[in-house]
Amino acid sequence: LRTLGLRVEKAQANARKVAEFLSADPRVEQVYYPGLPDFSQYDLAQKQMRGPGSMLSFELTGGLDAGIHLMNSVRLATLAVSLGGFETLIQHPASMTHASMPREERIAAGISDGLVRLAVGCENAEDLIRDLDTALI
Repeated sequence: LRTLGLRVEKAQANARKVAEFLSADPRVEQVYYPGLPDFSQYDLAQKQMRGPGSMLSFELTGGLDAGIHLMNSVRLATLAVSLGGFETLIQHPASMTHASMPREERIAAGISDGLVRLAVGCENAEDLIRDLDTALI
């Protein structure tokens, strides 16, 4: 608990770097992260939050195949459904948590084939970015 503040700061800084990388990548259609100025509720987040957090999600342009490929190719992020901790966690809802949901219902709920959720941890941000860059198609 004594190091919680330091870990939160590090994870948030890492998440911002990862979000900025993903935002500039043509293999990524959209990034959802309250720390990015183009986030739909950026102004509200600035008013209500002390920091943008370390959770982000993004839409892959390649859809379901790109999401599954990413899950099978990342090496640093742990494939898990949780909010994270020290280590970065990644999940692909369409093939994991919502795989049993009919596609039409899933899409209507805002869970696209290419949606990925990333709970960024305290690893080296450049290593995480390199890992994602290598794994994205």
